[in-house]
Amino acid sequence: MLTFEEKDSVPLFIMTDDTGMIQHSVFSVPDPNSGYTTDDNARALIVAVMLYEKFKSEKYIKLIFTYTSFLLYAQNKRGTFKNFMAYNRNFIEEEGSEDCFGRCLWSLGYTLQSKIIPSSIKHAVENMILKALPNVKSLSYTHSKAYCLLGLNLIYDELLETSSTFKISKYTVKEDITTLSDSLVENFKCYSSDSWKWFENSLTYGNGIFPWCLLKSSNALNNREYLDIALEALNFLEQQCFKQDYFKPIGNNGWFKRNDSHPCEFDEQPLEACGTALMYMEAYKLLKDTKYLDKAKLCYEWFLGKNSAKKSLVDNFTRGGMDGIMENKMNLNQGAESIIAKILTELLLSKYIDF
Repeated sequence: MLTFEEKDSVPLFIMTDDTGMIQHSVFSVPDPNSGYTTDDNARALIVAVMLYEKFKSEKYIKLIFTYTSFLLYAQNKRGTFKNFMAYNRNFIEEEGSEDCFGRCLWSLGYTLQSKIIPSSIKHAVENMILKALPNVKSLSYTHSKAYCLLGLNLIYDELLETSSTFKISKYTVKEDITTLSDSLVENFKCYSSDSWKWFENSLTYGNGIFPWCLLKSSNALNNREYLDIALEALNFLEQQCFKQDYFKPIGNNGWFKRNDSHPCEFDEQPLEACGTALMYMEAYKLLKDTKYLDKAKLCYEWFLGKNSAKKSLVDNFTRGGMDGIMENKMNLNQGAESIIAKILTELLLSKYIDF
């Protein structure tokens, strides 16, 4: 069994101070000049909750408080979130991207549904969700809708399973899930053809979240169309990323546009290995077909050296994940996004896979 030990969480502590998780590093050393992002701290909260669920250690509760407090400070009066914060704790914008909003809702949803998180934290999370929800229907970008769906489905699961005093309306959440899922379905129908099974005219970043979120919605609402489209998109993404016997994500230096002959090869980023692995794990949870676990394992092995460079992206000293594979070299920095991607993949995959 892939064993995740407490020492594997060390990079999270290296990159986190009393404000939150620092955005970038110089090699393995946190770079204060890069400041913080709400994006990173939202995803770090998910990882901290998972670590507390697994190890029940007080040190992870401290991280949970740190990251939750960061989100409280980041949320503006409208209920959306500021994203970029300088090292002096001043945000440099009043409102972040829609993607940032979606990642925050995903993070808050995961924290709310955790069975081990104290109610005093959950009610603070609930307050943020209540402020955020009125903004859901005004989202315009496909990625942000997908991230929101991850969170909304988690919130909906919690509201269905509990008789708690949460003030969130499960009917509102269900309506939002339907609205956003239908929107992605319409996108898919608009852009897809016999040779192109996707939600947009290009595959860019975070591609795995699209099939992943629709798999969740199909399960929550018992909707066969969501499932069918999720699997069509999953298979199309798989065709692009598994042309060899290893996982090769879409390169971020050009992506993969509809009329391109092949996907851009570089740079390869840890975020893609993580998101694609989580997509496959969701498919396995729903359909119980071990072929999805096999693919999730290959996505994780990208970190370990089963990749186009045939080099490990793991720092043997810190256990941190490096920032990616470039055309002629490795990016040896260990930023927040890369560290979170590796730990999140390991934590979830360790529940399923024998290595």
